[in-house]
Amino acid sequence: MKERYRFEEEELRQQEFWREQGAYRFQKGAPLPRYDSPASPFTGREAGERRPVFSIDTPPPTVSGSLHIGHLFSYTQAEMVARHRRMTGWDVFYPFGFDDNGLPTERLVEKEQKLRARDLPRSQFAALCRQTALRYEEQFRGLWESLGFSVDWEQQYQTISPAVQRISQRSFVQLAQKGLAYCKESPVLWCTQCRTSIAQAELEVQERESVFYTLPFFLGEKALAVATTRPELLCGCVCLFVHPEDGRAGDLVGKTARVPLYDFEIPILAEETVEREKGTGLVMCATFGDMTDAGWVEKHGLAEKRVLTPEGRFAPGLPLVEGKTVKAARVAVVEALRERGLVLGEEPITHTVAVHERCGTETEILTSKQWYIDVLSHREELLKAGERVNWHPASMQARYRAWVENLKWDWCISRQRYFGVPFPVWYCKSCGRPVFAREEDLPVNPLEDSPEEACPCGCTEFYPETAVLDTWATSSLTPMINARWGEEDDRSDLLAPMSLRCQAHEIIRTWAFYTIVKSLYHTGRLPWKDIMISGFVLAKRGEKISKSKGNASHAPEELVKTYSADVMRCLAAGAKLGTDTFFEERELRAAARFVTKLTNAAGFMLSHLEDFDPFAPPPALLPADRWLLARAGETVLRADALFGEYEVGQARAEIDSFFWHEVCDTYIELAKERLYRPDSQGTEARCSGQYALYHTLLTLLKLYAPYVPHVTEHFYRQYFARYEGSPTLHLTQWPRGTAADPQLARFGLALREVLAEARKQKSEQGLSMKSPIPRVAVRCEEDLRELFRQEEMDLKCCTGAEEIVYG
Repeated sequence: MKERYRFEEEELRQQEFWREQGAYRFQKGAPLPRYDSPASPFTGREAGERRPVFSIDTPPPTVSGSLHIGHLFSYTQAEMVARHRRMTGWDVFYPFGFDDNGLPTERLVEKEQKLRARDLPRSQFAALCRQTALRYEEQFRGLWESLGFSVDWEQQYQTISPAVQRISQRSFVQLAQKGLAYCKESPVLWCTQCRTSIAQAELEVQERESVFYTLPFFLGEKALAVATTRPELLCGCVCLFVHPEDGRAGDLVGKTARVPLYDFEIPILAEETVEREKGTGLVMCATFGDMTDAGWVEKHGLAEKRVLTPEGRFAPGLPLVEGKTVKAARVAVVEALRERGLVLGEEPITHTVAVHERCGTETEILTSKQWYIDVLSHREELLKAGERVNWHPASMQARYRAWVENLKWDWCISRQRYFGVPFPVWYCKSCGRPVFAREEDLPVNPLEDSPEEACPCGCTEFYPETAVLDTWATSSLTPMINARWGEEDDRSDLLAPMSLRCQAHEIIRTWAFYTIVKSLYHTGRLPWKDIMISGFVLAKRGEKISKSKGNASHAPEELVKTYSADVMRCLAAGAKLGTDTFFEERELRAAARFVTKLTNAAGFMLSHLEDFDPFAPPPALLPADRWLLARAGETVLRADALFGEYEVGQARAEIDSFFWHEVCDTYIELAKERLYRPDSQGTEARCSGQYALYHTLLTLLKLYAPYVPHVTEHFYRQYFARYEGSPTLHLTQWPRGTAADPQLARFGLALREVLAEARKQKSEQGLSMKSPIPRVAVRCEEDLRELFRQEEMDLKCCTGAEEIVYG
C-alpha cells in the first residue's frame, strides 16, 4: 500500500488495460454484466438493465498542423462528461473523427512541402494531402489516447474517406433535388490568396490602417468631392449615390459625372441607404468595393465592370493598374492623382475590414459561378430551431440568434480548390444543364467518372464540375456521419438526434449553424438536444492560442510527459463553460499538488483497510463517521446536478471542497488515533472508521474518475476491484446522492470549528499540534452535545486536550 505512484508507468498501464477490456466500446444500449457487489448506500443503476444511449457529437479537428494546449482544454471537458454519463448508467457513444479535407489541409501541405497546389497535377497534390493527413491523424490520436480519452476508436471517421464522401455527396444531391441547393453566377466573397470563393461565416473583422482620399468627380466644370478608401477601383466605377434627403440631391440625381483620372461618365442616383454623415455624403460605387456595392448594382440594374481577376490582379487593358495587385494599384493611382492635382484631401483612418479567417487576406468581391444552399428564405425556421436547442451556457444562444438575424447571403458551398469532396455533378455541353450523379453510384469524381444517363436534351457529352465542396458542407453532417445516414447499416433510429454537441464559441456561426441547417433540411429535426460551448484558451489578454499567431509553444505531448495526463486534465477541468481562460504553466504545479494529495490520502486510507471486510454487516457508526458519509452523499448530489448542466469545473469545485476540507483537514486528522491504535478506543470504533473510509474513498474515486481516470483506476484496481466486481472503476456505477441530514450537517460544522479553534490557539501559543492542552471548549446546541460526547475520545486524541467542556 505504501508503494509510490509513478505516473510515467501507471498511466500507460491503465490505458493498455482499458484497451484490453474494451472498456469504452459502444454497446448499442446493451446492459453491463451483473456484478456481485457488496451492499452499499451509494449503489446506482442496477447492473443488467438495458441502458439508454448518450451520444456525443465530437468536433473533428481540422488537419492544419499540430495540436496545441487550447485543443486539450476544449476536448477534455467533453470527455469528462462522457465518463460521468457512462458511470451513471448510459451507454455512451463517444466517437472521434478527423476533418482532413479542404483548405486547412491544403495550406498545411503547401507550407510543409514548400510548394503551391496549382503547380502540381491535382491527383499528385491530393496524394500528398492524404499522406500528410494520415501522419497528423496518428499524432492527434496518440495525444488523445495519452490523455486517457474514453473514445470508442472503432467509430473513428475521416471526412475524406469514401464512406463520408458518399454521405456528403448524397446530402448535396438531395438538397439540389429539393431546390435547396442551387447554382448561380453572381458577386461572391473571394480570397485572392487562396484563390477561392468563401462564405460569410469564414470572414473575420480586423482593424487596419487606411486613408480616406477625397477626390473630385466632375459635373460639367463643377467638382463634386467624393471620399473613398479604394481609389484603385476608379477604373471600375459605375455610379455615384446620394441620399434622397440630401439637400444636393435635387441638383444631382439623374445627371452624370466624370470619373477623375479615367474621364468616363457615370450616373448619379438616389439611394436611401447612403450614410449621409460619412465622408462627403456622396458615395462612389465600384464593382466591387464591398458587398454594399454589389447590392446597389443589383438593386439599380447597373452594368458590372470586371476589373479584378481571381488572382487578385487588375485585368489587362486597364490604364495605370493593369497586372498590378490591389495594393500596388492603389499606390500607382494615388501617385497619378497627386501629379494631376486631383487629391482634395487625405485623412488617415483606422477602419474595419473583412479578412479570410484562414489566411488573414483582405477579401474582394468577384462575380463567378458558385453553388449555394438557401438559408435566407428559411431564416425564421432556423431561428426557432436555435430556441429549441438547450444551450450551455444559455447565454450562447444569443450568439446564434445574432448570426442568423444578420445573415446577408446564402451559404456558398463551392470552393475553387483541389483536395476536397467533389461535387457529384456534370454540365451538358449542349444545353448547360447540370446533371447529378445517381445515389447508387456515389461517391463519384466527375473528373474521372461520367454520367450513366444522357441529358434530358439528348446530349451525351458533358464537362465536369471542377470545384470541391466547402469542408463545412461535409463536417456539418457529423451527426449524420455518426448515424451512417442513408447507408446499409444506417443507425439513425439509435443515434438521432444526438444527445450532446460540444464545441468552441467561435464556430457557432459555422459548425453549429450549418449542422442545424443540414439536419432540418434532411430530417426535419434538430441534430442534437444539448450543446456545450467552451471558450478560448488565451496566451495573454485577448490573444487566442493558435499556431498562426506563433504563441502555441507549449506542446501538449511534452506537457503530458512532464506533468502527467491526470495533471493536464485537472487543469482543463477548471475552465468555465463559454468563458475564455488563460494558460500559464505554473498552474500545472497546483494541479500536480492535488494529484499528490489524492495519492497520499488514498494510500493512507487503504493502509487502514487491509483487514476490513466490506461484506460484513455494517457496524454501529460513530457520529463523525456518519457525518462523513452524509457529506459524501450530499457532494454526490451537488456534483451530479452540475454535471447535468455540463459544468464540470463547478462540479469539481464541489468535490474538491469535500475532499480537502472534510476528508483531509477534518476527518483524517480526527480519526487517525483510533485507526492506528484500535486498543485506545476499541475494535468497534476502528471498524466504524474503516467502514467510513471504505465507502468514502470509493465514492471519492468515482467522483474524481472523470477528472483523473488513471490515478483513481490505480487505487480501485489495487484494492476495490476484488470486492466491487467490475474489473475497472470506469464501468462501476456512479454513487447515489443523499440529501443533507440537518443535524449531522450542524454537527459537522461545529466539529470543524472546534478543531480550527484548537489549531488557532496552539499556533498563537507557539505549540505544536501534538502538544497537550488542558481543555477544549465545544460550543454547540443542546441536541448536538450527545453526538460530541460520543466523539470525545477522537477530539482528545486529535487536539491533545485533557478535558472537553461544553458551552
